[in-house]
Amino acid sequence: MKKNADNKSILVVDDEENLRHMLHVMLQKQGYHVELAVEGAEALRMAAQKDYDFILCDIKMPVLDGVGFLKGANAAGIKSTVIMMSAYGTVDSAIECMKLGAYDYISKPFKSDEIGLVLRKAEERERLKAENKRLKEEINREFSFANIVSKNERMHEIFNLVQKVCDYKTTVLILGESGTGKELIARALHYNSRRKNATFVAINCAAIPENLLESELFGHMKGAFTDASSDKAGLFEQANGGTLFLDEIGEMPLALQVKLLRVLQDEEIRVVGGTVTKKIDVRVISATSKHLEQEIAAERFREDLYFRLNVFSLTLPPLRERQEDIPLLAAHFIEKYGRKMAKHVACYTPEALKLLMDYSWPGNVRELENCIERGLVLCEGEALDVECLPEKLRSMDGRGRGAGMAFDGFSIKRAEESLERALIRKALDETGGNRTHAARLLEISHRALLYKIKEYGME
Repeated sequence: MKKNADNKSILVVDDEENLRHMLHVMLQKQGYHVELAVEGAEALRMAAQKDYDFILCDIKMPVLDGVGFLKGANAAGIKSTVIMMSAYGTVDSAIECMKLGAYDYISKPFKSDEIGLVLRKAEERERLKAENKRLKEEINREFSFANIVSKNERMHEIFNLVQKVCDYKTTVLILGESGTGKELIARALHYNSRRKNATFVAINCAAIPENLLESELFGHMKGAFTDASSDKAGLFEQANGGTLFLDEIGEMPLALQVKLLRVLQDEEIRVVGGTVTKKIDVRVISATSKHLEQEIAAERFREDLYFRLNVFSLTLPPLRERQEDIPLLAAHFIEKYGRKMAKHVACYTPEALKLLMDYSWPGNVRELENCIERGLVLCEGEALDVECLPEKLRSMDGRGRGAGMAFDGFSIKRAEESLERALIRKALDETGGNRTHAARLLEISHRALLYKIKEYGME
């Protein structure tokens, strides 16, 4: 017997004895375990007592036909994938069967490779459904509060607030430095709410060019602009019924802020190039590392939009203010990446933990995670040791500063170079390696930053 079907079980339901025999022989050769029923009522009894992977069912049968079988299967909660067969298969009967939950139908007479193709397609669909279910369960576990690692009192206050607000459509503004876990909290808001089975869509407003951001958010009609070769649904439409997370909202252009405000007020969108509006049901969560009050004072952010977004706000503390979480987070990331890399690293050495605790973590939890992942790549023992940690941690002075920030010589030129190196490294850590944002923090041009990175061999 062939094993390509992994011995999946099939129930064949048909009143024609010759066809039942032919399908029995053919499907057994393809590796399926096959059982037979003469009509729909018998098939219902068998399917109620045993779970079949697939059911091949004729439409025209005495006693209980295929349509009656489908209705009975739905009422009994039978989950098998049903494929209909009929020599009298009209479009109407096929549509009725599909409406009742049949996966597909095939017309008699058929060849063995036709049945094989339909079954392979059905198997692939079931595989994808199972994988999708597994991923959803994994996501729900990952973003449940039990899996957000912290014993910090302020973080637990935030978890309590998230639980209180998650089921409401109230807009939430998440504040905090880069790398503090703002998107993780946004996902926790979604996956612990009634919307958890709908879509969570995230967009970084700073990562999309200004001229494309409106189209990304609201969609566009074919011909709306030069490159609009077809209609495209925007992220608001994709998130309909679910949640849209607008990261780095402080980077949104003023012209687009007006349109976002209108969407939040009216709960409807208009695609670029369109003339009609469309109602949407989207929960909006936004986040920023900027001080929006300062942006409002500088007339770079609309005050009315700020009040609309800031109905409920959460401010995440930086990692340097929750040092008690560093050992927990380090152990969590060691377990996470150890599993991914198939490495048996159980913990960290006391010396390594001291360096982790002494460092100021300007890039917050994201920087710590990257540090642990890099360390596990280099780790050859059963514990993460000092030599596995980045050089910037190993070269710190006693006050947790990088050695480059504590130049001991007298050369102004060398001191300037040392200070520039340290500031560039700090800015890159702060922005998660985003050179455009780092240049803005350093108040130099992007080109100047690239030149200095190359000059100092920091690529």
